[in-house]
Amino acid sequence: MKGQNKEKMQALSPDSSSNPFDVLTEEVVLKILDYLDTDEYPSASKSFSLTCKAFYFIESRHRKTLKPLRTELLPRTLHRYPFVSHLDLSLCPRVDDSTLNVISSTWKATLHSINLSRSRFFTNDGLSSLFVNCSGLVEVDLSNGTELTDLAASAIAEAKNLERLKLARCKLITDMGIGCIAVGCRKLRLLSLKWCLRVGDLGVELIALKCKEIRSLDLSYLPITEKCVKSVLQLQHLEDLVLEGCHGIDDDGLSTLKQSCKSLKMLNLSNCQNVTHTGLSSLTNGAQQLQQLILAYGSVVSLKLPKVTSDIAKCLHTFSKLQSIKLDGCLITSSGIKAMASLHASIKELSFSKCLGVTDEGLSFLVQSHKELRKLDITCCRKITYTSIDSITNSCTSLSSLRMESCSLVPKEAFILIGARCSCLEELDATDNEIDDEGLKSISRCSKLSILKLGICTNISDEGLANVGSFCSMLTELDLYRSMAISDAGIAAVADGCPALEMINMAYNGKVTDNSLISLSKCLMLKALEIRGCPGVSSIGLSAIAVGCKQLTVLDVKKCFNINDNGMLPLAQFSQNLKQINLSYCSVTDVGLVALASLNRLQNMTILHLAGLTPNGLAAALLACRGLTKVKLHASFRPLLPQSFLQYMGAHGCVFHWRDKAFQKEMDPKGWKLHFGRSTEVP
Repeated sequence: MKGQNKEKMQALSPDSSSNPFDVLTEEVVLKILDYLDTDEYPSASKSFSLTCKAFYFIESRHRKTLKPLRTELLPRTLHRYPFVSHLDLSLCPRVDDSTLNVISSTWKATLHSINLSRSRFFTNDGLSSLFVNCSGLVEVDLSNGTELTDLAASAIAEAKNLERLKLARCKLITDMGIGCIAVGCRKLRLLSLKWCLRVGDLGVELIALKCKEIRSLDLSYLPITEKCVKSVLQLQHLEDLVLEGCHGIDDDGLSTLKQSCKSLKMLNLSNCQNVTHTGLSSLTNGAQQLQQLILAYGSVVSLKLPKVTSDIAKCLHTFSKLQSIKLDGCLITSSGIKAMASLHASIKELSFSKCLGVTDEGLSFLVQSHKELRKLDITCCRKITYTSIDSITNSCTSLSSLRMESCSLVPKEAFILIGARCSCLEELDATDNEIDDEGLKSISRCSKLSILKLGICTNISDEGLANVGSFCSMLTELDLYRSMAISDAGIAAVADGCPALEMINMAYNGKVTDNSLISLSKCLMLKALEIRGCPGVSSIGLSAIAVGCKQLTVLDVKKCFNINDNGMLPLAQFSQNLKQINLSYCSVTDVGLVALASLNRLQNMTILHLAGLTPNGLAAALLACRGLTKVKLHASFRPLLPQSFLQYMGAHGCVFHWRDKAFQKEMDPKGWKLHFGRSTEVP
């Protein structure tokens, strides 16, 4: 035994000429790959496969999920990855019938789901090939298929094992096509028909009649009435029902309902202007499993009369399992909120965003009755004061999310209560509030804080932000939009203390310089950076970000006049994950734009008012960007670009958004008047 152990140790020794992984079985190596396949380390599997031929082979057999950057990359991957089960083509705008034919013949035995939500150019013939050959398909996303017709729907009907189907914005599909799907896809559990404007009562009734396994049904903005709702409520397994914007549904129609859906857990009646408490009562009658109710921007809770208040309370009174109520944008009085306080259910989430009539009295009374509250949204509730925050923090000590943007009457002292009493807080939106450094110091006690929004908070400074950096190490998102007292010192404190930071917005801050970007370059997980309108940053700081933050996907440097081609070159070399960039008003020329064309993942560009940009340079750069799906350009370029070029880009899935916005003159701190990237001294 001792001899055998010695031999095995020698095999694993670094000095050994053999590969130490040779002693591992393929199953063990595959298990290692399972841990590498995460969003946190997107390139880990690729690095693994490049180690040696054996790893290359194993990784190709291990990969089950594939998300190509471009359609033309598919042929290379077909033979390398024979066991793909989940194919996401949302980054491939040009997917035609031939592509679907190749996919269906290559992965016909393994493919379980496919996402074509941003793809175009295929027809019902390609879909028919896909669904006939890939009999194991259970999930398909065809959202935004604005040119798909009933012929495409009849092709979908071939997918007999389909369980999840999304057809949002397929505006040409009618009741006839939906009928085909209902007959063919009997195993459907999730169906989204949002904005399918030609689907009416008949199509929805056929779905309810034939697809008995439906769990989730989105009928948003369909021209339907209570006629099909009767059939929908007979679905014995229905859990999520979305009727947002269904203006054909009203109280009179709902009052005729005799059925009840006992399995219903979530109901969304947002923007249903013709439904009040009467219709709500009819629709939810017997729904004892109801957990979430969304009534945003509707008339359901327009509590103008006392009797309506009592009726609303009566509607919700029987739902013992209700956990979430969202009333965003509704007119609601204190008496209405007080009525909700009598609910037997233990409410975990309440949203009163932009609700008129929310007062200290009503809100304080409500939170005292629902002390298990975890999430509260009081955005733009402009009547609440210190009293409400005192009651909220005193009663709801387990609060994890508090959104209170633009609560203008809440004084700075109230924020001290939040930090002192709500130690479990993970998200705080204090945008456009009176919070100061003392408040930030108190909030920094919330060690679990991951999202902090402090936009337009003029009372905070580096001192307060330093506390956040020292004690909130789990912070992933920080918004400092127009918080102009923050400088490099505060940003450095956050960068040092919050290594998990993924998003930061420092837009329109004159005190932020390259030193801030150099500090942030240590945040290796940074994915989104917005520094628009920061005249103190230049290509030097941006270069540091490019080198250090290789996970960067979204970058906005609009009106950063000192960023030029020297900043684009490092981005092109190191920021291989960049998907979206706004370069408007910068000093970038043709050279910098062409350099960015080497970024394979780049999809979205906004390039308004770049003085150094020529039509030829622009065309060359855009032609080289093979994965572009959207470009915002000034309308003045439109007649300067060849029509053949525009047609070519459109045929490859790139959509141009032309803007005729006049150049906005700005003043930089040195007193120079900036015009189209050139500066002339102000007399």
